[in-house]
Order: sequence, then structure tokens, then C-alpha cells
Amino acid sequence: MSIDEYGGGQAQGSDILVVTTNDAPGFRVDRVIGEVFGLTVRSRHLGSQIGAGLKSMVGGELKGLTKTLVQTRNQAMERLVEQAKARGANAVLMMRFDVTEAADVGTEVCAYGTAVVLVPADAP
Repeated sequence: MSIDEYGGGQAQGSDILVVTTNDAPGFRVDRVIGEVFGLTVRSRHLGSQIGAGLKSMVGGELKGLTKTLVQTRNQAMERLVEQAKARGANAVLMMRFDVTEAADVGTEVCAYGTAVVLVPADAP
């Protein structure tokens, strides 16, 4: 598996800074816009469920499910960034993921945080 199949995060060159911290060093919050989130629900296809069931008997990583979850988290993050940008933010602070089962048919992934406008700390 390549790094893109089992890892993720914000794309290089994004005009929205997304951090899991309360602040961003070198910047101050000029305006708080409010909560934003990106949500997606993915179902698992029959083939991956059967493969995961068999693999769980012998142990080891469920690579197909790992890949699906990475794609799902990345999609939720992209939607979070779109929401922040649409509301006039240039950053999202305190970003988190929430993952739950959705009615036994799939996995719900929500990326959420606080949309803000950051300015350099030394700006008037």
C-alpha cells in the first residue's frame, strides 16, 4: 500500500489552514465564524465485508477497510474545507473527526471544527 492509501490530511497549497490546536503560532484570531463540518457516509461492499470477516479469523490488518476509511476521512475533510471557505474563513481551528456506525449499513465520518479568520499576530 502506498502512503496515499493509508494516510491523509490536507492537500498541499490549500488556502484554508486546518489545525487540531486552539490557535496557530504566528497568527491571531480576528473573527470567529463558527462551527463547520464535513460529513459523509460510506457503505461497505459485500466483497470487502466477506474478506474482512475471513481476515478477522486469522488476524492482521484489514487493508481494504483501511483504504475505505482513509478515503472517507479525506472526503469529510474536503467538505469541511469547502464549508469553511464558503463562509469566509481562512482557517479551521480544533478540527476533529467523529466516526460512527450508520444504521448497520455503513460508516459515518464527520470532520468538524471552528471556522475563523486568522491574521498575522503583528497585524494591527
